[in-house]
Amino acid sequence: MSDEFRTERDSLGKMQVPADAYWGAQTQRAVENFPISNVTFGRRFVRALGVVKKAAALANSDLGTVPDDKAEAIVEAADEVIAGEHDDQFPVDVFQTGSGTSSNMNANEVIANRATEIYGGEIGTREIHPNDHVNFGQSSNDVIPTAMHVASLEAVEKDVLPALATLRDALAEKEDEFDDVVKTGRTHLQDATPITLGQEFSGYRTQIEKGIERVEGTRDHLAELALGGTAVGTGLNTHPEFPAKAAEYMSEETGVEFREADNHFEAQAAHDAMNEAHGALETVAGSLNKIANDLRLLASGPRNGLGEVDQPENQPGSSIMPGKINPVVAEAVNQVHKQVVGNDAAVSAGAAEGQIDLNLYKPVLASNFLQSARLIANGSEVFAEKFVAKLEADREHCAERVQQSMALATALNPAIGYDKASKVAKQALAEGKTIREVVLEEGYLDEDEVDEVLDPAKMTERVILGDD
Repeated sequence: MSDEFRTERDSLGKMQVPADAYWGAQTQRAVENFPISNVTFGRRFVRALGVVKKAAALANSDLGTVPDDKAEAIVEAADEVIAGEHDDQFPVDVFQTGSGTSSNMNANEVIANRATEIYGGEIGTREIHPNDHVNFGQSSNDVIPTAMHVASLEAVEKDVLPALATLRDALAEKEDEFDDVVKTGRTHLQDATPITLGQEFSGYRTQIEKGIERVEGTRDHLAELALGGTAVGTGLNTHPEFPAKAAEYMSEETGVEFREADNHFEAQAAHDAMNEAHGALETVAGSLNKIANDLRLLASGPRNGLGEVDQPENQPGSSIMPGKINPVVAEAVNQVHKQVVGNDAAVSAGAAEGQIDLNLYKPVLASNFLQSARLIANGSEVFAEKFVAKLEADREHCAERVQQSMALATALNPAIGYDKASKVAKQALAEGKTIREVVLEEGYLDEDEVDEVLDPAKMTERVILGDD
């Protein structure tokens, strides 16, 4: 920002604003009032504010409530905001007034001053007014929840769902690649009956598929827009056709289907839709965490762990231990989960608050939701491309270890009974022998029978049991 200043005014009087800033007096007051976190809204939310203001200007022009020439200048300025040309003009801290009024006025002032320039006037002259023109028929109380839903649903549609699809596909490829790799299953972190590595990956792939379905299920409620309710939901000072028209323009701008809220009072006083949608994101983050933890265990070693899959060598793992390779990408995914869990606590708490006709936790709800969406999207892409896609199965090790498993005795139950099978397992463990060796030594089965009953690959398939 420039060292020179200009004077801007609002209802409280004069304020000194950096000469080259597009924002005005109310934004400057917010900058000075809220030096709390140094965290400002990012690209998704600023873009959404531009989308809302453009749609409002187009609707107001159609309805004759804002002059066409001024609406055109507002639309051009809003397009620049949408494109990211003025992101540095949104300096207000996330931790501000709970309605987000400071961020709404930040958008109004930036767009008004830039539109005034486009219109042929000078910044600060208010030829295009931040309240009378840019904010016509609106209130912070309906603009900010509208921007919240626009930003959140765009993040879901354009970031989260495509990234999860990438991860799902990477897991599906490994599911096919590892279909014939028979290994020891594990329950309670103890040896269990055989399973294929592909079957384990089918579980991971399905987790992500179901996560996609859960996130997709939040679309309908996020698609409802509060715009048109103005201060308390009654629509005071706005044209009755304005909400539906503006929603149509927002759908056209984003390629995402939006509609007027079913009930404007609910849309401003409560944010259950944000809570519901973030809950789906938190569930997906939990799935990512579980998969990352499992893959870390399967890749543990390389000599003194499970070592059933070989992890990619993304980077040296230690500043002191030469040659050590760590599952760094999986660990990053684990940390994404922890942050999203924390964000979920904030979103749940914020969505449950607010008094009477307005929820007053809008900025923190929006900020936490959008951070979670970004982390899940980026984390899923990185996990898929830099870790999952590069995993290799240690086929020889898996085959060797499955023969040593005590859980193979489970397949003996139909042939020799549970009690004898249990005795075989205990004897094999005590004497350091395989299940096969003990069964043959004790004469419970002959070699052909043992080959049939103790085939690990067959144990991974469902068979129909019954009388011959």
